[in-house]
Amino acid sequence: MRGLVLHQSLGLDTELPIPSPGPQEARIKVIQAGICSTDIQLIKGYMAFQGVLGHEFVGIVEDAPDTSFVGKRVVGEINAACRTCETCLSGRPTHCPHRTTLGIQGRDGAFADYLTLPVENLFVVPDSITDDQAVFIEPLAAACEITQLVSIRPTDRVVVIGDGKLGVLCAQILGLSGCAVTLLGRHPDNSTWLNDMGITLTSNPGEIPRSVDVIVEATGSPEGLSTALQLIRPRGIIVLKSTYHGKLSLDMAEFVIQEISLIGARCGPFAPAIRLLEAAHIRVDPLIHAHYPLTEGMKAMEKAAERGVLKVMLHMA
Repeated sequence: MRGLVLHQSLGLDTELPIPSPGPQEARIKVIQAGICSTDIQLIKGYMAFQGVLGHEFVGIVEDAPDTSFVGKRVVGEINAACRTCETCLSGRPTHCPHRTTLGIQGRDGAFADYLTLPVENLFVVPDSITDDQAVFIEPLAAACEITQLVSIRPTDRVVVIGDGKLGVLCAQILGLSGCAVTLLGRHPDNSTWLNDMGITLTSNPGEIPRSVDVIVEATGSPEGLSTALQLIRPRGIIVLKSTYHGKLSLDMAEFVIQEISLIGARCGPFAPAIRLLEAAHIRVDPLIHAHYPLTEGMKAMEKAAERGVLKVMLHMA
């Protein structure tokens, strides 16, 4: 099969073996996949990953121990846990110390004709959700994780820093709570459709009062966290939704003095993400900037890395 493989450098390999699913795993024929900011960071050395990139996908189950999945269009939770360790048995499988993560750690990903995942990770996609929309289920689930970790009140003032793909999804999710959401980014004029959803857009931190209750940092840059610290109120909450490659230089004194809570948020629940898309409560189509065939995967990655570009799709057909 074909796959976009990272081994020291990135390249298209047309002679990869079709993966054989392990026990209780399914083999999925990938329809299309989305390029994520994490994929860009992996190329730069994040996690020291080697293998097929990609973790946002939609595909058709070709082989599975549960034959009811065969032929179904699915998406998949990306963390494959052992399900037997203390962490898994305590109900935290996404933090399993033995886990593999699709296209990120120890498991080849979705920028290929086929991938494998445990059957328990799979979610059938309703017919009303298009392939383009289905690719957003994984990052939308990650955005849903914020409200799993933090109680957002309708009276809260909330700021999302970063108007990239994930930041826009986070802003929409937070807006469903009825709170006042401001999206701080570099390209507010490109996302005016968000105004119709009640989200305030700005590129100027000076327009935001320095008394924000909750801030979601989704830029992936040290400057984003610095800005968050300037805007948050005492005893406020900063949620990190960024993938950082390398180390940050951070003065923690202000977090202590102002009693600020710093919370990391990673993967999230797929079922509510699917329901939100099916009910059309979240818009994702305006985030798509380009489609490429897998054979032009290198061009697609270059496009995705351009400033201001949001979602780039890879098609396997």
